[in-house]
Amino acid sequence: MHRWSKLFIPTLREAPADAEVASHKFLLRAGYIRQLGAGIYNYLFLGQRSLNKIIAIVRDEMDKIGQEFLLPGILPKDPWVESGRWTGMGDNMFRLQDRKGAELCLGMTHEEIMTGIARNELRSYKQLPQIWYQIQTKYRDEPRPKSGLLRVRQFTMKDSYSFDLNAAGLDTSYKLHDQAYRNIFTRSGLKFVVVDADSGAMGGSQSQEFMVYTDAGEDLIVSCPVCRYAANLEKATSKLEPVTEMEPTGDGMPELVHTPGCASIADVAAFFKISPASDIKCVAYMALKHGGPDSKSGSKPDTWHGVATFLRGDHQVNETKLLGAIGAAELRTMQADELEKYLHGPAGYLGPVGLQHDAKPLGDGLTVIVDKSLEGRKNLVCGANKLDYHLRNVTPGRDFTWTLSADIRSVNEGEACPVDDCDGKLVVGKAVEVGHIFKLGDRYTASMGARVLDENGKEVTPIMGCYGIGIERILTAAIEQSNDANGFWLPSTIAPFQVVVTVTNIGDAALKETGEKLAVALEDAGIDVVLDDRDERAGVKFKDADLVGIPYRINVGKKAASGLVELVSRAKAQSTDVALDAVVHEVKARIQEEQLLLKAD
Repeated sequence: MHRWSKLFIPTLREAPADAEVASHKFLLRAGYIRQLGAGIYNYLFLGQRSLNKIIAIVRDEMDKIGQEFLLPGILPKDPWVESGRWTGMGDNMFRLQDRKGAELCLGMTHEEIMTGIARNELRSYKQLPQIWYQIQTKYRDEPRPKSGLLRVRQFTMKDSYSFDLNAAGLDTSYKLHDQAYRNIFTRSGLKFVVVDADSGAMGGSQSQEFMVYTDAGEDLIVSCPVCRYAANLEKATSKLEPVTEMEPTGDGMPELVHTPGCASIADVAAFFKISPASDIKCVAYMALKHGGPDSKSGSKPDTWHGVATFLRGDHQVNETKLLGAIGAAELRTMQADELEKYLHGPAGYLGPVGLQHDAKPLGDGLTVIVDKSLEGRKNLVCGANKLDYHLRNVTPGRDFTWTLSADIRSVNEGEACPVDDCDGKLVVGKAVEVGHIFKLGDRYTASMGARVLDENGKEVTPIMGCYGIGIERILTAAIEQSNDANGFWLPSTIAPFQVVVTVTNIGDAALKETGEKLAVALEDAGIDVVLDDRDERAGVKFKDADLVGIPYRINVGKKAASGLVELVSRAKAQSTDVALDAVVHEVKARIQEEQLLLKAD
C-alpha cells in the first residue's frame, strides 16, 4: 500500500512566475515535474506514474496492430544524408561528434533508421505488411522552450512506421493507426478532434492530426459546427462569398495612378474607395531550397530563391501552404536590395504587372505565386512597382501571368464551410496536437534503396506510413481540459492514483485503523489507492488532494463511528456520504461509469 507520508510529493502553494499555462503551473505545483534546464524536466514520482499509465495504454493498443522495437537515441550521419534530411532538419537537430570526429545526431525522429532495417531485412512481398513501433526519448533543439511540457527539448514519443507493397495496403495500415489512436485518446480521457493537416518535414500525402482544444495550444484549428469539418489552419479551406467587381475606368486597361503615401492596404482602399478584397497584396520572400543528396559530394549546396506572392488585400499568406506549394524548406522576408533585384520596386508599392517569372517554382529567376482567390477576378488595384504609384483596371491572366496558382491563404473565421451542401460558418480555435499520422509513400524507401520482390518476381519499392504520439502531451492536454482554481483532475485511467483515502485525524486510533482497512480493501479490489496518513490538518490534506489530479477522495472522519465515510468526486466537486461496507463497490461503479461515458463521447 502507498502511504502519502512515505512518498515524495513536493506540492507548492504558488506556481513559479514564469509558468504561464494551466498545465505548466499545476504540474509544478502538484510535484509532477521540476525544471532542470530550458525545455528539460525531471519527472518526479506522481508525474512518472501518470506517464507510465499513458504508456501502458499506448502499448496495449499498439500491440494489437504492430510490433515493438527500441532504436538508439544517438544516430550516425549517413542514413540522414541518404534521405536528404541531414541538412533539411536544420538547427532543430542536435548534432555532435565522437572522439574520432565522426558526425552524429540525437534522434528527433526515426524514419531513416526504420527504413534502413527494412532495406536490409525485407526481401519479398510475403514479408509485408509490417508495422513497427517504439516508445522512446526524442530530442529537438527547440529555439524557444515554453509552456512546460508542451514545447521542450527532450520528450517521449510513440512513433510507428508501416511498410506496405502498394497504396491499398498503406490505406489499411493508416486506418489501423487511425482507430488505434482514437482508442488511445479515448481511454486517456481526452476530448479530441481529428483534423486534416500538413505533413511538414516528414513529407508525404494524406495527413491527420489529433487535437485537443485549449487556450494553451499553439495550433489554430478551423472547424464547422454544422457538419464537423475540421482542419489545421495550415490546411484549411473555405468558400468565399462573391465579390462585386469595380467598374473599369477609361479604356479598361491598366492605368497608372499617383497614390502618394499610400503604402498600406488600408490607405489604398481608402484612396480608391474600394474594399480591400479588390486590392492585390504582394508579400515577397526568399525561399530556401535544399540541395539534396549528391553521389560525389554527399549533398548539393542549399540555395535561396526569390518568391513573390499575390493575394487579396483582406487575406494573409499561410506560409506552411506556401512552402508546400513551391517545395521549399524555409522562408524569410525579402530585404530592400532583394526587392529591387527581383521586383524592381519598393515595399508598399509592389505589383505583378510586368514581372518576369520562372516557368517552374524555385528556378534561377523570380517565382510568382498567385492565390486561387484571384482567379477570375477583374478590374483590381495593385502596386505599380514604383514609389507612390498604383495601377487600376488590372485583370489577372490578361495583364499578368504567374509561375503557379495555388491556395496559399489562411482561412478567416466566419467564412463559409467548404463542404458541399453545408451552410455552416467556420470558427477558429486554439488546440494542442497530441498525435499525428502521415502517408509517406516512397519518400524514404526510394531515396534509401529499399526494394522487395512482388508476386511476379519484380523489384518494387515499398511504401510507408509514419505515426506519432506525444506521451507527455496526453498528460498536459488532460490537465488543460480539466482544471479549476484549486488544481486539476485526471481520468482514472491515467491518474497517478484513482483514489486517496484521507484520514482527517491521524492521531485518532480508530480513524487510522478504519482508513488502513479501507485502503487495503480498495487495493484488493484492484483500485489504485494512496492512504493519506500524514500528521497534518484535514484542510491541508483536502487541498493537496484537490491539487494533484486524483479523481476520487474518501474522507474518513467523525461519521466513521456510525459507519459512514464521505466520497468526493473531484471532477463534479460533489460529496456523498456512503456506508463503509459499500464504498468500495461505489468507487468501482463510478470508475466503470466514467469509462462508459468516455467511450460514448
